[in-house]
Amino acid sequence: MEIDSQSPIPLHAQVEEALLKGIAEGTLPTGARLPTEDELVARFSVSRTTVRTAIQSLIARGLISIRRGKGTFVTQPIVTQELTELTGFVEDMRSLGHTPSARVLDRRLVAASETVARALKVQRGASVARIQRVRLADGIPMSFDETYLPQSLGEKIMADDLENQPIFSLLEQKYATPLIEAEYRLAAVASHGTVARALGIDAGSPIFLIERTSFSNGHQPVDYERLYYRGDHIRFVTRLTRRQPAGTRAPLG
Repeated sequence: MEIDSQSPIPLHAQVEEALLKGIAEGTLPTGARLPTEDELVARFSVSRTTVRTAIQSLIARGLISIRRGKGTFVTQPIVTQELTELTGFVEDMRSLGHTPSARVLDRRLVAASETVARALKVQRGASVARIQRVRLADGIPMSFDETYLPQSLGEKIMADDLENQPIFSLLEQKYATPLIEAEYRLAAVASHGTVARALGIDAGSPIFLIERTSFSNGHQPVDYERLYYRGDHIRFVTRLTRRQPAGTRAPLG
């Protein structure tokens, strides 16, 4: 990636983007040592200050780290996501300071399996929309998503720009379908061929599988998803309160 001194994008942001591209494409894999400051200055024909600003930004994003006396290395990015409310991938990543993106692998009508039919409350074998995407944070593949929607709604959404428009936003803002609540099921599983290829990991690697059914008004299911998250890139946290036994009273002040 060449640095354009005439671009309105700051030079440090262009250097950061070039390094991000290397991390995302695997030319700078996890554990790789970054070129030295002098090497980056010469490579991009920018000042040392510009390089340092780009490096500090990547450190703040948790993508690289400095090992004293050894250099700067690409780290294993870990995203900590709270499971406390119904949010989409784009909302989650932006709230954590990451840049989300998507790559659409497939979109088509398929016959509903028993699981999909039960989740969407349609007949088994009924035609439903299936959308397969890879979701990325800062250019790093984080999850492989399979989204199923009822045919009438799904056909509309499949025609949209799904690499730049989140499905949750389309449902709520374009198709007047508010999302009220969702049911989550989370399991630790081994990745199979399709998921492994999509995420660029070895088959059998540990991943989180989230099955999420989102409901609109009247508890009507509108969206069933299988979300396969890389186990080496994300952790989930939640907060629980202790249920008070029946008949107990709060202590008096």
